[in-house]
Amino acid sequence: MSRPPAAKPARGEPGQRRNIGAVRSSFAPWNDPNATPLVRFEGVTKRFGDHAAVNDVSLDIYPGEFFALLGPSGCGKTTLMRMLAGFETLDAGRITLAGQDLAGAPPHKRPVNMMFQSYALFPHLTVEQNIAFGLKQEGMPKKDIAARVAEMLALVKLEPFAKRRPDQLSGGQKQRVALARAVARKPRMLLLDEPLGALDKKLREETQFELMDLQVELGVTFLIVTHDQEEAMVMADRIAVMRDGRIVQIGRPEEVYEAPNSRYVAEFLGDVNLFETTVEAIEHPMAHLNLAEAEAGFYVLDDDCPQPGATVWLAVRPEKMRISLDPPAPGARNVLAGEIWDIGYTGDWTNYIVELPGGKLVRVARANARRFVARPIDWDDKVWVSFDPDAGVVLTS
Repeated sequence: MSRPPAAKPARGEPGQRRNIGAVRSSFAPWNDPNATPLVRFEGVTKRFGDHAAVNDVSLDIYPGEFFALLGPSGCGKTTLMRMLAGFETLDAGRITLAGQDLAGAPPHKRPVNMMFQSYALFPHLTVEQNIAFGLKQEGMPKKDIAARVAEMLALVKLEPFAKRRPDQLSGGQKQRVALARAVARKPRMLLLDEPLGALDKKLREETQFELMDLQVELGVTFLIVTHDQEEAMVMADRIAVMRDGRIVQIGRPEEVYEAPNSRYVAEFLGDVNLFETTVEAIEHPMAHLNLAEAEAGFYVLDDDCPQPGATVWLAVRPEKMRISLDPPAPGARNVLAGEIWDIGYTGDWTNYIVELPGGKLVRVARANARRFVARPIDWDDKVWVSFDPDAGVVLTS
């Protein structure tokens, strides 16, 4: 099963359980020149005094998409979302939703709903009363409100907790009440501002998949703001990485992670080893890079590699590097010798910090595919680190 075209309901009707993997795998309306965005930001700018919180941002988000704005605190991601919700005004540019310019429309008149980081539940109301609040404000008939609340309680699996107040709920249950209240009005788009920040790690990981599943069932476009790289990588169809009020890269999680367009993106999204090098020669399909710590230099694929003499940075993810106590075979390429400086054991992975002769530290991640108690590699061991030519990405900025 694949996602239908953007002109049709992209995610299915509420209550219809679908194969989330199949739905997500073929969904790529941004590659279709005939697809129409649901939301379009055009040259949007927002200033606070002399500071441009959002600086000339243009962005399209498509119907049925789970889109993430990712970046550190102060990068402008929340301000961008608040402008879409109507809580902030634009200084320049425009935002359209389904082709309609949102300028001047108050928040309650926009077909979007926002789920706040604090959840903002009413402490004196029960779960069902919290969910019903927005529906009552809209003037929906009582009979219809009761039916919609029952639907939402079933959707988030909170029927047994309908009569409880927020102080009688766990953090995860409060999060689901806030979600149910946000989608009860059936908005065209749901905005989530750091929605999982208050949850513990295990519950946060479980809730990520619950949100993905719910989004498929609801058929609602989701826009999430987060500083958590893993959260964005797991849930989003596409990620926009932001820096200083601008979008610096947009793509699928695997595209942004495996093919970052700058050192900033490479370093922000996961762990990475960066080597400042010089292009020695282009020997298609390889590029030969000079590096003081590697006697033979590095040999990598020459994709987008500049001409010899240029200074570049080679980015290699820790999980793409190998580590061994045995010296490499004569003539081996992309090999670094060093000593174990530190070790971090996380259960599923062991992270080794290797100190090279010049003092540079390199991180290597090794999956713990087999059970062991005694460490196969220990502190102060002399080791060799290596990687394949296609493991690195050459960056020019």
